[in-house]
Amino acid sequence: MTEPATTAIGIDIGGTGIKGAIVDVLSGELLTERIKKATPEGGEPDDIVSTVKELIAELGDVPEGTPVGVCFPAVVEHGRTMSAANVSKNWIGLEAEKLFEQHLGVDITFVNDADAAGVAEAHFGAAKDVKGLVIMTTLGTGIGSALIYDGVLVPNSELGHMDIGGRRDFEKRASFAAKERGKLSWTRWTVRLQAFYSQLEKLLWPDLFIVGGGVSKHHKQFLPLLNLRTPIVPAMLRNNAGILGAAALAAHAARNTGDRTTGDLLAKTEDR
Repeated sequence: MTEPATTAIGIDIGGTGIKGAIVDVLSGELLTERIKKATPEGGEPDDIVSTVKELIAELGDVPEGTPVGVCFPAVVEHGRTMSAANVSKNWIGLEAEKLFEQHLGVDITFVNDADAAGVAEAHFGAAKDVKGLVIMTTLGTGIGSALIYDGVLVPNSELGHMDIGGRRDFEKRASFAAKERGKLSWTRWTVRLQAFYSQLEKLLWPDLFIVGGGVSKHHKQFLPLLNLRTPIVPAMLRNNAGILGAAALAAHAARNTGDRTTGDLLAKTEDR
């Protein structure tokens, strides 16, 4: 085992913007300013990799060997992107982790964006030191999700794709985008959220729900309207969650000099 990495680079790739910073993975603090660049039009793999390379260069003198974590809006299996949200369909089935490693010349930890946000909340935010099952949901264009059990990530949950009556996904009815499309009041939207979270309670019996996404800053408008047995709280880390989670997972991966499998990346971090 190598000495534990205490700093790492976190990169958060989205459909409209790419953000990054150097992170102290023990405290969850950003050690540099958060740099943001526009996602290249079309969201093609090579264009996004080039933009990430430019962003990292702008972080300044990064010590050699600093772990790099990248989170991305897709299901990620063993470094391969199996879906694509708001980016080019050429990401589907792509060995994305290898692509970044070839272009950047360093090992990369590549993860789903909602999973990274969940890890960040578990280590530095609303779920820190919470035992049992935590379900993080991000309410935005769709509904992202992350499952954290005793601080350990269970990757690639897609709870927003649970269907309603076999006809449509919950995210098509209960995402924040659905609220905006339908011009729904907070009360009417919360009826849909109630159905979604009640279904999760019935299936998974969580100990805590965390609500992320930009709408979480308006949590007082809708969370008190929900009637759940499970505590439900807003995310704490907001726009930095993806950066922090990707960095934390990268730092943990760097502790292992041999096997860098997905299972290894998801083992519980010892220095929390």
